[in-house]
Amino acid sequence: MQVHFISDLHLCADRPALTAVFERYLAGPARAAARLYILGDLFEYWAGDDDLDDPLNTHVANLLADTAGKGCQVLFMPGNRDFLIGTDFARRAGLQILAEPARIELGDQAFVLCHGDSLCTDDVAYQAFRNQVRNPAWQTQFLGQPLAVRKQIIAGVRMKSEEAKSEKAAAIMDVNTDAVAALFREHGFAPLIHGHTHRPAEHRLAVDGQPCERWVLADWREENGAASGEVLVWSGGTLQRQPLK
Repeated sequence: MQVHFISDLHLCADRPALTAVFERYLAGPARAAARLYILGDLFEYWAGDDDLDDPLNTHVANLLADTAGKGCQVLFMPGNRDFLIGTDFARRAGLQILAEPARIELGDQAFVLCHGDSLCTDDVAYQAFRNQVRNPAWQTQFLGQPLAVRKQIIAGVRMKSEEAKSEKAAAIMDVNTDAVAALFREHGFAPLIHGHTHRPAEHRLAVDGQPCERWVLADWREENGAASGEVLVWSGGTLQRQPLK
C-alpha cells in the first residue's frame, strides 16, 4: 500500500503547466495510492466555495473526484492560501477536510501532519494575520461580501504579502525550533510531515533526548513555461521523494 503527501501546488489559471503536472500525477503515480494527503495551498488562493464555477476550480474538483472514485481516499488540510475551502468544494471533489494538526497511522507508525505556517512563530505579523483570518466570525463576515469584492481584497493582500516577504529575513519565514519541539512533545515525538516553507528537506533532530524526524514537502514550481512537482511516498514502512514532471 502506498500513501502520498503533497502540498504547495499553488494552482492558478496563470500557471497552466502546473495544472498539467497535477493532471499527469493523478492519472499516473497517484493511481498506486490508497490515500492522498494534500497539506494545504492546493490553490494560489480560494475566495470561497461560490467560486466553484471558475473553470480551473471546476477542473481541479473534477480531477480529485475522479481520483477518489477510483478508490484513492483524498484528504485535504487547508493552507494559508486556501483556508476558505469548505464543504461544497469537499463534496464536489470527493475529499475529506482535515483539522490541523492531524495524527494518522501508517502501518504501526504514527505521524503528525500540518500545513506548516503555524510553526513559523518568529513572523509575528503573519501569525496575527493568521489568527484573524482563521476566526470563524471573520470568515463569515468576509464570505458575506460579493465574490468580486473578495477577489479584489485577496489580490491586495497577496501583493502586500509579496512586498513584506522581500523585507523579511529568510529565517523569520522558516519554522521556529521551540514551536516544532512543542508539537513533537504534544504528539509523543511522532514524525512530522508539513509544507509551507518551500524548503524541502528531511530533518533529524532530538527533542528532550528523543530522536525525531521532520519531513518538509516540496513546493511545485513553474519556471520559463516548464513545471515540476514532488510527492512524498510512504510504502513498505519508508518515506521516499518522487519527482514529478
